[in-house]
Amino acid sequence: MGKEEDLEREIGELKAELKDREDSLPAHSVQPHQILLIEELEAVIENKKKELNKLRKRSRDPK
Repeated sequence: MGKEEDLEREIGELKAELKDREDSLPAHSVQPHQILLIEELEAVIENKKKELNKLRKRSRDPK
């Protein structure tokens, strides 16, 4: 598998984990650590997406 495919797979897995964490939040009394974990996952996903976009741009515009 190539780097792009690896990143796509990782992003998919992280999004699934994020959805699980969001779905498990209680309707009331959400704990701060639960929100922090979700925010950390969102940041990791965003960074992986940026890395993937850079790779795709480089592969389209080799210099």
